[in-house]
Amino acid sequence: MNAPLLPDIAAQTSTALLPLARVGMAGIAQPLRLEGERLMARISAAVSLDDPTARGIHMSRLYLALEALEHEELTPALLARLLDEFLASHADLSEGAYLDIHSELLLKRPALVSPLAGWKGYPLQISARRVRGGALQLGLRVEIGYSSTCPCSAALARQLIQQRFAADFADRELQPEAVLDWLGSSAGILATPHSQRSRAILDVQLDATCHELPLLALIDSAEAALGTALQTAVKRADEQAFALANGQNLMFCEDAARRLHHALRALPLLDAFSVRVEHAESLHAHDAVAESRWSKESA
Repeated sequence: MNAPLLPDIAAQTSTALLPLARVGMAGIAQPLRLEGERLMARISAAVSLDDPTARGIHMSRLYLALEALEHEELTPALLARLLDEFLASHADLSEGAYLDIHSELLLKRPALVSPLAGWKGYPLQISARRVRGGALQLGLRVEIGYSSTCPCSAALARQLIQQRFAADFADRELQPEAVLDWLGSSAGILATPHSQRSRAILDVQLDATCHELPLLALIDSAEAALGTALQTAVKRADEQAFALANGQNLMFCEDAARRLHHALRALPLLDAFSVRVEHAESLHAHDAVAESRWSKESA
């Protein structure tokens, strides 16, 4: 006996007669391969529903196409192929395909001085769009943590130290040994500038000719521009080097945003980008933020 045909309710005609901009799934758990690592991701997959008479799309076809992410390195070519599969499986229904990937890239980062190293997470989002017959539109978002020390607070701290030095040595002959002892005492660090853990959120649109996802180049360029990337495993020598890096890279949020803007402008194959920095103030009960944007069209 033949099995009875199962009803395909999605193939029924809609009574509302309205096209929909985007229909699909969100929060799909999916492993993927990126930068040689196996990552866990949450994925949104969708197509447009351009046929106003169609009741729904074939969601299982989108879901099954995602299996390739488990076996192949994530590249623009793979993303383009997946979007083409979305469109091919909805030939009479859809003109646009969408894929959003949320994950966290883990990179092993060395300490500043010692031979230690540790893993550091970079939250990321990859967004791919394709209209039937059009070029792949590809965007990357990555969050980078760093430390920021306030220039104003540093200047005020130096002034207090100067005043204390002048008072302590007002009636004394300056001897190098005495000055060194003073600098190493609590008086020498009478005041310290405030610093805070901060983060940069980088959104970039890639050129259509880009063959790789330049996540490492993006992260490395940003951390080099800031000079005070957050650390993982450290010894005292690393902590001292980090204190030195902060002292040599005093920055307001405006300074950080400008540094990152210039660093991204130096990278190839970017069509546009936006930068947002957030300094979680240790002085104030609110954050300090700054943003910058650039696009090839407006340049």
